[in-house]
Amino acid sequence: MTITLHLGDLPDGLSFGNSVAIDTETLGLRPKRDRLCLVQLSAGDGDAHLVQLKAGQYEAPNLKKLLVDKNVTKLFHFARFDVGVMYEYLGVVTAPIYCTKIASRLARTFTQHHSLKTLCKDLIGVDLDKQQQTTDWGADTLTPEQMNYAASDVLYLHRMKAELDRMLVREGRMDLAQACFDFLPSRALLDIAGWDEDDIFSHS
Repeated sequence: MTITLHLGDLPDGLSFGNSVAIDTETLGLRPKRDRLCLVQLSAGDGDAHLVQLKAGQYEAPNLKKLLVDKNVTKLFHFARFDVGVMYEYLGVVTAPIYCTKIASRLARTFTQHHSLKTLCKDLIGVDLDKQQQTTDWGADTLTPEQMNYAASDVLYLHRMKAELDRMLVREGRMDLAQACFDFLPSRALLDIAGWDEDDIFSHS
């Protein structure tokens, strides 16, 4: 495994093929308050690229170009948050996307446990270490432990997607999953616009 840290943007010419796993690290879970600090990416080849973003420095043209590339599927776990926070700070709507959390909820109805750690363990036998999750991602210099943690959140999404796709096909829910994935950018924009706690589809 190779972890490469990039300051401010991806380098010119870096390609992730037709699908890239993406995750983010922020200072908290409220995009309006807690800024975006790091974007992690992997082509599923065992290597990870980390883009560290400083406060107020969100130009990142190469990263933005990748996020909106219609020929590259972006794999997330809980895409709703990542897509929303990247829109808030980078100003682009990420698409097309695939969310392993949504896929798990549709395919694995025999359990209520759909965290990234649980899916990694159940689907591919990888036990993730989540100890660095609540560290200071806004620090000027990230520790090796932080970088290893950040990389682990994207290194396995391609393998998890393959397992979840088999289950979705088996249960006849792939089309439903795709419809959910297609709607997720709109769901993220609703969150950012203030409808994060309101179910606009409910009767009341």
